[in-house]
Amino acid sequence: MNLKAIIEETDTTAGRIFDLFIQALIVASIITFSIETLPDLEDKTKDILFSVETFIVVIFTIEYLLRIYIADKKSGYIFSFYGIVDFIAIVPFYISLGTIDLRTLRILRMLRLFRLFKLVRYNKATTRFYRAFYIVKEELVLFGIVTLMLLYISSVGIYYFENESQPEQFKSIFHSFWWAVTTLTTVGYGDVYPITIGGRLFTFIILMIGLGLVAVPAGLLAAALSKIKTEEDEEDK
Repeated sequence: MNLKAIIEETDTTAGRIFDLFIQALIVASIITFSIETLPDLEDKTKDILFSVETFIVVIFTIEYLLRIYIADKKSGYIFSFYGIVDFIAIVPFYISLGTIDLRTLRILRMLRLFRLFKLVRYNKATTRFYRAFYIVKEELVLFGIVTLMLLYISSVGIYYFENESQPEQFKSIFHSFWWAVTTLTTVGYGDVYPITIGGRLFTFIILMIGLGLVAVPAGLLAAALSKIKTEEDEEDK
């Protein structure tokens, strides 16, 4: 059995074992990464976690290099979605990125489970979502632009209403942007809120607009998915 059959194919026992082994390492990596965030860890525990991380990264590195080696078009794999994810899975270990740790993105590698277990139904569902996004992509782009405009207008509006009364909370339009985001998305954490009558009336208007904005992309995607599902049912008939 050649190397390519083991690494890329899942129809063989060796190929399935290899993929399951890699998936187990991904889960182990996510668990160790999460444990590292616990406070007051003993030095011995930190050493064990580092040893486990080193072992996992070595295996991932070997796997990544082997995938490049067996790829028919090496650049095609390197710059593919899975190639980039595989690279991100190992690069944080070799390059210090300060407070940014990309190891948690290794969970994206578990998307290979769709290929491993031949989940055709889920592949079809993924295809439907892709087609739905493609159908409404222009509407979504327009929606995104309008949303950014409304966020800015909301930031400016609340700044003028609340700056004088709450100079610490609404120091500038940039400081007001967080309020605009939480209000327009109807999250409303309550950490920053208006106290003036004008600010509260303005907030009410923004909330009403926000409720409509939340429904727009969901409605567009739902309509597109419904259309695609109808077309597939007609094709099956």
